[in-house]
Amino acid sequence: MTTEFVRLNGDWNAEPNVPEPRVVVTGADLRLTFYFNAFQFPHFEEGDIGQLRFKNCWRYRLGPPNDEGWMRGQSRFSAPPHEWGHFYEVRGDVLEESEDDWQLLAEPVSESKHFLFYFRDETFECDAHEWSLEVKPV
Repeated sequence: MTTEFVRLNGDWNAEPNVPEPRVVVTGADLRLTFYFNAFQFPHFEEGDIGQLRFKNCWRYRLGPPNDEGWMRGQSRFSAPPHEWGHFYEVRGDVLEESEDDWQLLAEPVSESKHFLFYFRDETFECDAHEWSLEVKPV
């Protein structure tokens, strides 16, 4: 089965220089916060925070590669047909990885989806049932 990257962010994205992604786990939900890119998307003010909520998340990681590593081909997805700096749902073959930085929150769930978000200095991945975005203005 081939791997498909479905881009999920259309009219928003993370701040390109210092997005400061942070993860908070509450029960079966994971919240990923970051600063929005107000430079490219003028409907945001500098300092506005995005919060992605992943329901029924059973695992996540926030770690390598950063943007330089990705440009050197250090992504676990070889020859990625997707762009750095965006938020995706990865469908199909999601390659089992050898990274030891996965945080397990629960037993694996077969109906979960795989999400991938490239920030400047790290990559976020998780497996969860669904996601939603909330805007927290300055």
